[in-house]
Formats: sequence, structure tokens, C-alpha cells
Amino acid sequence: MGLDITLFMADWEQLGAIPAADRADALGDAICALDHNDDYRGNELSGDWLWPPDRESAWCAEYVFRTTTGAYSPHFRAGNAWNDTRLLVDASVRGAMDRFLTGLILDPDPADGPASTDGAAPDDSPTPGDGAAPAGGRLFRSVAGHGFPSTPLECPPEAVSGKARAWKLVEPRLDELREPFAAECEGWAGRPDTFEDFTALLREWGDVTADVARRGWGLVGLP
Repeated sequence: MGLDITLFMADWEQLGAIPAADRADALGDAICALDHNDDYRGNELSGDWLWPPDRESAWCAEYVFRTTTGAYSPHFRAGNAWNDTRLLVDASVRGAMDRFLTGLILDPDPADGPASTDGAAPDDSPTPGDGAAPAGGRLFRSVAGHGFPSTPLECPPEAVSGKARAWKLVEPRLDELREPFAAECEGWAGRPDTFEDFTALLREWGDVTADVARRGWGLVGLP
């Protein structure tokens, strides 16, 4: 599993105003800003977010995961763990966790339509052309394959807000997942090593959605 993930939060209007073919490069270029001598300028790490040097006019930031090294496999394993345990937890926790994780580390079920990503457009919706996309519109076309969730990850602002609300319901009840995790995942290949590893990554995603929702921005994950 060699796929990596680079996670950004972005001002959806500014990102949508960039020509569609250039959006992915624009995110990377904004973070890895080079001066006129092509020497790397130190970016600002605030909390777990890496900001461009000119933060005052910044329209995006990159998240630096604390519990992973940038590989997608820990997220994939966490998604597998949730799929293994979800039927063993209370329905209220299951519904909130599904809303939280779908579109982040779980692929939406195409049969579920837009509701599966809490407001995000379905994967086969048209990609906007050059110019600003409507609020909540997709800015990238997903590419599926090789057993991984579709890439790039994309959550428009209203979807992020829904996930932040779902996380508030889930976080106080995470310990209810301990016994289902022990029964279905502990010691299995392709799953997080421990329950603590599993919940640490979930908490990171919770922090991410809360930070991004406060700004009213969206999320993009690029391989």
C-alpha cells in the first residue's frame, strides 16, 4: 500500500476560482512557496497546520498528521476497523460515526447518493469548469482503483460542518468501541495495531474537521 495522502484545508471560493486543471498544483505551490532564488522559505507551523509564509493572505494550509508519516495505509486500516466493528455498536454511535468517516477514510456508497457524505455531491457529479464553483460543488473528479478509497478526498464546507457536528456526538462515546475492536480487529493484519492507535487517528480527524469548520473552508486530500 504505497499511496500517500497530503491533506489541505482551503477557502472553497478561492480554490474554485482557479482553473480546474491547475487546482491540485496550486495547493502544493501555495504551501511550498519559493522565493526568487528558488530557495525554500520557512513556512509557519501553527498547531498541526503548515501555513504559507504570507499567512495573512493565505487561502489554504496543509495538515501535518501527528500519528502517521503521510502514508494512506493507517487511514485505510482505520476504515477497515470501523467496517469490522460498526454492527457491534449502538445504532446512535454507528450513524454518527458513519456520517463522520464517510468521505474522509471511507468511500461513500454510490447507491446512497449525496447524503452519504453529509452534503457533498456524488462522485459522478460534473466537475466545474474554470471559474468559481458553487458552494458545496465538487472541484476535483475522484479517481478510484487498487482497493483504496477514491482520490482525491474532497469535502466541501457544508460537508465538513456536518462531520464536525457528528464528531461531537461520537467523541464522548469512543470507549464504547473498545470491546468491539478487541473482538473483531485486535491482532489482525490490515487493522490498527491497538485500540489506542485507532482512536488517536480518529481524534486527529475530529480535530481537523473542527478546525476547518470554524473557518468555513473545505478539505482536500491529494495522493
